[in-house]
Amino acid sequence: MAEHDHTVQDSRTRLLEAAEVLMRERGYAAVTSRKVAARAGLKPQLVHYYFRTMDDLFVAVYRRWASGLMDRQAALLDAEKPLHEMWTLAKEARGVLLSEFVALANHRKAVQQEFIEFGDRYRRTQVEIVKTIFDRKGLGGFPWTPAFVAALLNSMAGGMALESGIGISEGHADTQAVIEQLLEQFDA
Repeated sequence: MAEHDHTVQDSRTRLLEAAEVLMRERGYAAVTSRKVAARAGLKPQLVHYYFRTMDDLFVAVYRRWASGLMDRQAALLDAEKPLHEMWTLAKEARGVLLSEFVALANHRKAVQQEFIEFGDRYRRTQVEIVKTIFDRKGLGGFPWTPAFVAALLNSMAGGMALESGIGISEGHADTQAVIEQLLEQFDA
C-alpha cells in the first residue's frame, strides 16, 4: 500500500509540475489534459483521475505555488534585513506564472476565488510581519503604517514586473534604487 501511495503522489506531483511548466512556457490557455499528461509522461486519463476538472488542476497548481510563497514569507522575520527580504520576495513572486494566474482568475471563477482568498491571507501576514518589525524597532509613531509598507512593496514590484513583461523599463532602475535606499535607512 505504501508503494501505491508513493506512486499516486509521484504521478500527481508530476502532473502539477507539468501544468506549471506549460503555464510558464505557453500560457494557461495552452494547458490541456493531453498536453499536461504528455509533459508529465503519463496517460491523459490520469489528469482527470487526480483532478476532476481543469479548474481543480489550476487551483492545485496555484495552491502549490502559493504555499511556497507563504513558506518563504514565514521565514522573513528571521532574516537579518526582513524588509529587504520582503521586497526581494515581492519582486521574485511577480513573473510569468503570477501573470498567468491573474489572467486565469479573470476567466475562471474557482481560480479567482482561490486567488482572492490567498491574496488577502498573504497581505494580512505581510502586514503582521511589518508590524512586528516596527514593534521591534520601536517605530510606533512611524508615519507609514504597516499596511502601507506591505502594499507599497508589492505594488511597486508588481507594477515593474508587469511593465517589464511588455518591455517597459524606463524609471525602473531609479525606483529600485529609491526603494533599496529607503529600506537601507530603515534597517540602519
